Amino acid sequence: MSTRTLMLTPWMTPHRVISWQRAVVLSHLGKVEVLEEYDEPIAAPSITIRTPAVVRLTKGSVSKKHKIRFSRVNVFTRDGFRCQYCGVRKMMNALNYDHVVPRVRGGKTVWENIVTSCYACNDRKGGRLPEEAGMTLLRKPFKPSSLPFAPMLDPGNDVPSMWRNYYIPAIEHRTDVA
Repeated sequence: MSTRTLMLTPWMTPHRVISWQRAVVLSHLGKVEVLEEYDEPIAAPSITIRTPAVVRLTKGSVSKKHKIRFSRVNVFTRDGFRCQYCGVRKMMNALNYDHVVPRVRGGKTVWENIVTSCYACNDRKGGRLPEEAGMTLLRKPFKPSSLPFAPMLDPGNDVPSMWRNYYIPAIEHRTDVA
């Protein structure tokens, strides 16, 4: 059974990915409208329904968090799943994050000191500053005020077919972005 449900804003734009269980509860409470369903049935003693694949919020206000949480996937999303040293776009499992100022030199694990890097560049840089390793950053790390929609999906994973009319992943299959 597919466990992910795409939640859209009332304006039909991707908002987040939630569990199918959460989608069923929100639907029962009238907070979302089910737009697409998977073929898998959910059976309870008194009712059988199909698993929600895409839901849309029914109310006009969508809470927006003003603070973007620091996480590995959010760093990768900020950097477009691209190594900030060699510029190559990779799948999430081929990336890690790098401390620009290494931790052994007092570097902190904060937005302004972390960049996405591939394993080869991370090994090459080692415990040095980029300049010492003869490497240049594509972009200085920064704390983002917002991030593009990137559900907790590896860019190499398949997006459920039911989502394709609502979600066009900007990080998949694009090689033209510098």
